[in-house]
Order: sequence, then structure tokens, then C-alpha cells
Amino acid sequence: MYDFAIMWDWFAFSMRWLHVITAMAWIGASFYFIALDLMLKPAEDMPEGAYGEEWEVHGGGFYHTTKYLVAPARMPEHLTWHKWQSYTTWLSGAGLLMIIYWVGGELFLLDPTKADLALWQGILISGGSLTLGWLAYDFMCKSKLSEKPTILMLLLFVILVVMSWGYNQIFTGRAALLHLGAFTATIMTANVFFQIMPNQRIVVEDLKAGRTPDAKYGKIAKVRSTHNNYLTLPVVFLMLSNHYPLAFGTQYAWIIASLIFLTGVTIRHYFNTMHKTGTGPHWTWAVTVILMIVIAWLSSVRPTITVEDAEARDLTSYEQRFVAAEGFDDAYDIVLGNCSMCHAREPFWDGIRWAPKGVFLETQGDVARHADQIYLHAGVSHAMPPPNAIATMTPENREKIIAWVRNARAEK
Repeated sequence: MYDFAIMWDWFAFSMRWLHVITAMAWIGASFYFIALDLMLKPAEDMPEGAYGEEWEVHGGGFYHTTKYLVAPARMPEHLTWHKWQSYTTWLSGAGLLMIIYWVGGELFLLDPTKADLALWQGILISGGSLTLGWLAYDFMCKSKLSEKPTILMLLLFVILVVMSWGYNQIFTGRAALLHLGAFTATIMTANVFFQIMPNQRIVVEDLKAGRTPDAKYGKIAKVRSTHNNYLTLPVVFLMLSNHYPLAFGTQYAWIIASLIFLTGVTIRHYFNTMHKTGTGPHWTWAVTVILMIVIAWLSSVRPTITVEDAEARDLTSYEQRFVAAEGFDDAYDIVLGNCSMCHAREPFWDGIRWAPKGVFLETQGDVARHADQIYLHAGVSHAMPPPNAIATMTPENREKIIAWVRNARAEK
């Protein structure tokens, strides 16, 4: 039986849920400490070595926080480390990337209209680019550029733009944006693992040994933490983008992704300034709105691949297996009659201008390429078509879809 597909989908769902949970914990902690750091104020009765303090009220209680610029005079008895949120978010995200874009690479990762790659080549580019991205970024941060933070951030932005363009030359639109998010998130987590935490451990060891910690370790960690602060919001957008074809289903998706990084800077600059001074620069919202209008306009450009182009394309070996399977003709007719009115390059269902999730179901190659998704959404479940759009999707037709996909898998 092909019920393995059901279990695999639930496994992917569970991994995604874990990823969301830990991401919320990481982002929440990160934003809180950035805000706290900016709100600290000096006071007359602070202990020696303290930099500032902040009083807060939440949940019916008062909280008094004091920050030491380098470290307190002695090691505290209880010290909470904030690291598991970052590590678990990256590990679960990496697992999710492998499940969807490596195992399901024939569908979600590779775009044969852009580059003729074997799946192993796509996976190598996927994983290798994340590693090389961190190494290049870390090299820049350790160079003399570290003394010029503004130039360093501009160069990082240039790298992100180049990677956005590069990913869009070889991967599907959704995979390109997702990988740009993974590229950025890898830098963020590596900052925590390779820089922030090791430098904090040095300070802790100095305290335990009775030595005065060097302030440079705290400064290094602060620079990397600041980078993470400005990169967080674009990463969230990129991770959500795979649900919205308006973001990835255009030839200008790489520009959209690049502009999103600028909106992350403007939004965070507003809140960072507000936390520090009590008032945020309102011009940042105007800039953000203008950027989003440009993004919306770019998203309106339709794909340049027509139905005729898609029909003329040679089928991949993956697609050929499903086209050749027993029951394909019946399944193909069922999909055309129930799904293609919305999942078309030029949808003709009222109110739908772009195919949901960028999934096209018009040609034989389209239907074969999305066989697993058709099986799950319109076969074993009744998720598709929507109730008010059902034409001839009878229980018998759903069974024909199930039989077709299982036949194709049995012949693998």
C-alpha cells in the first residue's frame, strides 16, 4: 500500500510544527533582549560594574533587571543560557528542508525549465551554498570590515541579493526563496554557535578563575547579535513565502526577496529606536509601505512559461513513470475537470488570478509532477477541490486517483 505517503506527510507536518514552536521561542527571546538592552538606564544605586537597569511590569509582577557591561564581580550561583532555541530551530529547519526539498526534490527543488540538473546536483548546491555562505560571512566579520559595521552590513546585503538571484536561476520559485531564508538562518544560528556562545563561555571561565574578563568578547557577541536582530524578520517572510505564489511565482521573485531584507531593516530600526529613545522614526513606516507597494507590483508579473511551452517540454524520468502508470488517463481527465480551473497558468475561476501555491495542473507533465500532492489532497483526503468548486469529484473518482498513484509507485 502507498499509505507511506500519509505517514511521511504527517512526519513533515510534525517537523514543521517543531520548527514553528522553537522559532517563536528564539525570535521572542531575541527581540526581548534587544529591547531590554536598548531600554536600560543608568541609576545611582547600581552595583559596581553595572551598565544599566530596567524596571518592568508583566503578569501582575514587577521585574528588576540589571546588566553588567562585561561581567559581575563574581560568578552568579544560577545562570540561564539562551541557546537551545536557536539550535533547535535550525536543526528542525534543516530536517524540514531535507524532507521537502531533498527527498521531494523532483517536485519542489528542481525546475527543469531553468536548469538541467540531477537531483543529487540540486541537493549538493542546496547544502553546499548554506555552508559556503556562513564561511564567507564569518570571514568578512573577522576581517578589518568589523571596524566598519555599516559597510559590513551593506556587503552582507549585496551577498544576499546575489544569492537570491542565483537560487532563482536553478531552483523552483518557492525553493529559491526558502533557500535564501535557510541561507540567512544558517548565518544567524552559526553566529550563536560559533561566536556568541563561545565568547560568553570565555567570560564565564574567567569569572570562575577569578580573572577580569576582557570586554572584547562581549563586543564580538554584540555585533553578531545585532546582525541577527536585523535579519530575523526577512527570514520569517521567506519561510512563509512558500504558501504565497505572489511572492515566488514571478520572474522577479529574487528582487522581491531582496526588497524584503530592506523592510526588515526599516521595521527593526523603528522599534530599536523606540526602545532606546521612547519614540520611533515614523519615516521608516513610509519607506516600508513604499517597498511593499513595489513588491506587490512586481508580484503581478505573470510567469513567462505558457501552456504550449509546458506541453512542448520533455518529461523527466520522474514524470514519465506516472504518465506510463495504469489509470493515468482517467486520473488526468479527473484532474482537468476538477482542478485546472484554478490550477492554471491563466486561471478562469472567478476571484482567482494566480494558481494556488503556484501549482499548475494543466498538462500531463503538470499532473504527473504533482502526483503525490494530488494523491494526498484529492485522493485519500477531501481537501481538494473546495466544496463549492466540486464538479465531478465523486468518491469513485477519488478512488481512481488513489489507484493510479499506487500503481505508479508499485512499478518503481
